Amino acid sequence: MSNTVFAPLTLRALAPGDLPHLLNIQLACYGPDFIESADVYARRLASAVNCSLVCERAGAVCAYLAAYRSVHGKVTPLHGEFEPSERTPDTLYLHDMAVLPAYAGQGLAQALLERLWEQGRAWGLRHTALVSVQDTEGFWARHGYVPQSLLDEEERARLASYGAGAVYMARPLASV
Repeated sequence: MSNTVFAPLTLRALAPGDLPHLLNIQLACYGPDFIESADVYARRLASAVNCSLVCERAGAVCAYLAAYRSVHGKVTPLHGEFEPSERTPDTLYLHDMAVLPAYAGQGLAQALLERLWEQGRAWGLRHTALVSVQDTEGFWARHGYVPQSLLDEEERARLASYGAGAVYMARPLASV
């Protein structure tokens, strides 16, 4: 049994100065097909619906969750913008979450999720949704997300931007 004591976590809004850290986390976690540029993330940060977070431990950014307020059934394509909807947002869309491998198993992903779920409920959002990639469907299912069919052809095309095996998943926000 380990007696390791972890430094406390700090969760805060993702800021432009965090983009180099975000890019390093992406490189450590994803294959080249899923790397999104600093320019894409800078535009997302400028979006009025952005609500992305980072997690710091001992002053080091070690995880992030890119998210925004959206509408149920709307998919953000890979390399896409966090677009405000003409409809009133009802969904917390989780676009991308990654934890540096050295920090895996320390509860960082759960802390990020819980913070945003809490915020989403406070904003009156009814759903939370995401696109599962790289065989993460089981991880998301353990958090209560279930595959959802997309009826809109444009949204199915956006989902296809992630490649084979991408699955749109959602769950009621009130139950998280």
